[in-house]
Amino acid sequence: MTRTVRTLTLAEIQLLLDWAAAEGWNPGLDDAQPFHAADPAGFFGAFVGEQMVAGISAIAYAAHFGFIGLYICHPDWRGQGHGKAVWDAAMAYLGSRTIGLDGVAEQQANYARMDFVPVYETIRMSGTLPDGPADGQGLSPARLDDVRELDALCFPAPRDAFLRHWLTPPRHSLVHRTGGMIDGYAVCRPCREGTKIGPLFALTVNAATNILATQSGSVHIDVPAFQTEWLATLAGLGFRRGFTTHRMYRGKPPATHMPAVFGISSLELG
Repeated sequence: MTRTVRTLTLAEIQLLLDWAAAEGWNPGLDDAQPFHAADPAGFFGAFVGEQMVAGISAIAYAAHFGFIGLYICHPDWRGQGHGKAVWDAAMAYLGSRTIGLDGVAEQQANYARMDFVPVYETIRMSGTLPDGPADGQGLSPARLDDVRELDALCFPAPRDAFLRHWLTPPRHSLVHRTGGMIDGYAVCRPCREGTKIGPLFALTVNAATNILATQSGSVHIDVPAFQTEWLATLAGLGFRRGFTTHRMYRGKPPATHMPAVFGISSLELG
């Protein structure tokens, strides 16, 4: 049958997230709406007849920056060119932008052949925090106006449309203040298994630690490998290292304040 490639609907983005869950990627329980809001035109699927067989996200955050994720071909349809078809659609859509992605080890050589260059490693840190989390002195619920400045420091492009959804329930968002000044913020996202914290942007390890102290149960954070003090803090709390990815860019890597990135927002959207 003839293959077609087109933009995905919100319901089809949810199907792609279900595929991600089947791959063991542990997406959030309510990711589809905020992901779609980030760029409604930035999700592509390959279809054979009416059946979706492959998908990808290609978020055009700004004229200079985009991000690729959720690149999946359904296991029953692999080896037939469907994955390459959505990849080509995503790359054409993002055009000459600097493009980021988080590549698993087995795919990094493929991405390198397409001019993606690794910049830093990200480590999935997972642990179980005790019940009865701390009160969180200096912490309050996050609003978009609160986090916009710190987010702009740490993320390569404005993303208000995404954050308007990402900061709301069922996710739990927090800002941390020291001396009345915001020096950290995080979004805690219920997932198929436990909670992921991302982003976790902070100006100090103390702010990041105070945010973490509000959580309990199973927690996962995707931590840049250069955050050695933070990784040691997590290890001291019983967190263990899981799988790793490499943040890779095609084009000039964006100029962000990486020392403030204690946990990336998501492997899917950057």
